[in-house]
Amino acid sequence: MTETLMNAADRWRPLAELLQALLERIAGELPGSLGAGLTVTRAGRPLRVLATAGVGAKLLPAQLAHGGPVPVAEATGEPVTTDRLFGDERWPELTRETVFDGGPEVEAIRGAAALPGFWDEDGAFVLSVTLDRVPDTGTLAVLGRYAKLTEMTLVVAETATAGDPAQMLDLLASRAAIEQAKGALVAVRRCPPEEAWQTLRRASQEFNVKVRELAVALVEHLGGRAEAQPEGTTQIRPEAPARHAAERLWSAFTSVSP
Repeated sequence: MTETLMNAADRWRPLAELLQALLERIAGELPGSLGAGLTVTRAGRPLRVLATAGVGAKLLPAQLAHGGPVPVAEATGEPVTTDRLFGDERWPELTRETVFDGGPEVEAIRGAAALPGFWDEDGAFVLSVTLDRVPDTGTLAVLGRYAKLTEMTLVVAETATAGDPAQMLDLLASRAAIEQAKGALVAVRRCPPEEAWQTLRRASQEFNVKVRELAVALVEHLGGRAEAQPEGTTQIRPEAPARHAAERLWSAFTSVSP
């Protein structure tokens, strides 16, 4: 549904304004910020630029074409920082000449940071910022604070633009199941919600089951019974592989201390 989000950002003014305000707040909290951006993808499709601020309008398309911290963060699932955006050996094709024709904004650019995240089992995003200085631990901390808000914004946007009320309810029910499972992992591991989300995704890939089925199976494994789900939505009924994955996951996390 990445195309749905892209179309929504074009035609739904409140969403476009919300995303713009989010990026401007990120930039406002980071001294030396020259721009910020949000890129999204779904089900392995190429990254798409959803919103930009400042120099992000030119830098993000260039990164998707020539490499940079944003595509590396999406590919690895790990935060990426650089103290030399142009000239970093990880993306040698990204140069000042491939992005700008000149001007003071080019000379000011130095560091950059990109933080990947997810808003559902198939949807991923990358928050990024460009700086006139070297990024520090505070840079990723600011992006991390806004990652949750970004996730919530994308969930709301996708459900609101689903078009079919039944599909909207199914998306919300799936999200609720995932949040329950994340809460269980956060409680037992005392980890951040982002780490719990990553754990669910990795387990779903390892056992080749859908995240929503794994989430319901995990909640049912903990409760010892089938989980009641909202009427009028497509019921999520985990099959044996998802139940096996949930048992293995919980066993691994409760037998090893954090």
